Amino acid sequence: MATISIRDLGRRPSQVVDEVVRTGRPAIVTRHGRPVTAMVAIDPDALEDFVLAHAPEFVRATRAADADLRAGRVRAAADVLAEIDRD
Repeated sequence: MATISIRDLGRRPSQVVDEVVRTGRPAIVTRHGRPVTAMVAIDPDALEDFVLAHAPEFVRATRAADADLRAGRVRAAADVLAEIDRD
């Protein structure tokens, strides 16, 4: 995994992007020596899934739904559909 300072990224953004795309390995961007973000290659066909999986509100909602399911406050859709099919 490559590490690059934000200053170096600003000086040669195209080269860094090309390297990430070519190798498929992320580049960790640092500010004052501390990691602040990662640059990763994106499969255009999976872009929507990637964005949703990393959107804070979607991640929070998914975690809350999983917690509700574990606590028994909701039922899995597969269980409800199976019950409907039996009737």
